[in-house]
Amino acid sequence: MSTTEHELLVERTEALDEVDLADLCEATDAAIIEGGGFGWVEPQGREALARHFRGVLLVPAIELFIARLDGVPVGSAQLIRPPRNNEAQAFSAQLTHAYVAPYARGHGLARLMVHRVEERAAALGHRVLNLDVRETQNTAIALFEGLGYTRWGTHPAYARVRGRTVAGHYYFKLLEPTRGRALDLRAGA
Repeated sequence: MSTTEHELLVERTEALDEVDLADLCEATDAAIIEGGGFGWVEPQGREALARHFRGVLLVPAIELFIARLDGVPVGSAQLIRPPRNNEAQAFSAQLTHAYVAPYARGHGLARLMVHRVEERAAALGHRVLNLDVRETQNTAIALFEGLGYTRWGTHPAYARVRGRTVAGHYYFKLLEPTRGRALDLRAGA
C-alpha cells in the first residue's frame, strides 16, 4: 500500500480566476449531489454556482474560504459577520456553507477549513461562532462536535429535502480571543 502526500491549503480569498471558479463549481455540485448541504438539494450547474460565488465575493460582510487539495479548489466555507447596526451581537459570527467535495475527503481539509474560519473570526474580534446543519449530515455533525461545538437546539422543521421535512441542529463555539480575556457565559457576566 503506497501513501501519497497531498498538499492541503485553506485560504481566504477575495477573487477567483476562471479555472479556480470552474473547479469550485464542480466541487460544490459534487457535494450537493452527495447530500452535503449548502442549502441546495439539486446540483445547480456551473453558471448558477459561478453567479453565486461572484456574488459572495461582492458582499463585504462575507469572507470566502477555499479548501485546496494539491492546488485545486475542492471545497469552501463562508464566514458571515453581523451587520454594523447589530451592535448587541457584534461579538458573534456565523460559519456557513462549509463542505469538501466527496472525492477530496479523508485528508483533514474540513477540519483545517473550520480551524481557519475560527482563527479569522477570532482575529476579527468575534468571541462566538455559530452554525447550523441538517440532521441528515452525520459527517458534518461529527466534525463539528469533535471540534468542540455545542449543540444548543434543534428545529424540527428546519428544511425540506425531496418532499421530506428534516430537522436541523444549531451549534456554537466560544473562540479564544487573540487578545484580551475569554468570554464568560455566566448569567449577568
